[in-house]
Amino acid sequence: MLRRPRRSWQAHDAAQLALLLGLGVWFHRQPLMDIFSIGLHDAEQSHILLAPIVAFWLIWLRRSRLRCVMVQPNLWGPAVAGLGWLMSWWGFESGTQIAWHAGALISLIGIVLSVTGPMPLRLFAPALGALLFLLPVPGEIRHRLALPLQELATTVTYSMLQVIGVEAVKNGNILVINGEQVAVGEACNGMRIVFALTLVVYTFAFGMPLKPGTRVTLLVFSPAIAVACNVLRLVPTSLLFGYGDVELATAFHDYAGWGMLPLAMLMLWALLRAIRWLEFPVTQLRLASQ
Repeated sequence: MLRRPRRSWQAHDAAQLALLLGLGVWFHRQPLMDIFSIGLHDAEQSHILLAPIVAFWLIWLRRSRLRCVMVQPNLWGPAVAGLGWLMSWWGFESGTQIAWHAGALISLIGIVLSVTGPMPLRLFAPALGALLFLLPVPGEIRHRLALPLQELATTVTYSMLQVIGVEAVKNGNILVINGEQVAVGEACNGMRIVFALTLVVYTFAFGMPLKPGTRVTLLVFSPAIAVACNVLRLVPTSLLFGYGDVELATAFHDYAGWGMLPLAMLMLWALLRAIRWLEFPVTQLRLASQ
């Protein structure tokens, strides 16, 4: 594949890239607007709105690498942009939403590569990984995750209630507390926070100068952290539904959801401290080496 020599940025290069990206966004405005609409109106997909912020933050942390991104036009960019367009077109025609959305993002990445070459893919790979969270999770996958999460949420909450001495009866995904039925499985299965918490773990892992093994450990533990955060909300919620006022319990459940993200950060910090206590090396020497 023919490539032009690398050279420094000039004003017309930045203007050309901005123009091409503007045209790309306009051309793919329908799938992009659909992504934003899903993130805005679907509570289980609200992590979509956080993904661009996380991507920008990871780029900002690595901003010293921007000096390594030169102007290097090549044919890989148009090829990737064309492939993205074909994927998006096929997704729209076949009703495959994930392809419709992903193709639009791939096309925009191809536009950038057409001016810069593949260097940004290597230098800012964590930020590009964060953009994957922009893709709405297909309904079939969410349905397959919701069922085991319902059972897990109910079982673990029931076990915790038994540990603290609260009498409860488990009937499927429903708990009976003080004669009141509490459907913790259906109402609080964790789907609304599981992807947001996964994004938090991802941000924590790649927002610090950690070794690759430490990052993998944090990402592996992310499901357990999501379950633990959800259960810490479900236990008092169940008690309020069983012994308190329904409106108060509902309000607590809704507002407690906002506290799950900082709670996850505290758990990640505690896990990192535990790894350090075991005298395992966890950090790189500097962020630029990530």
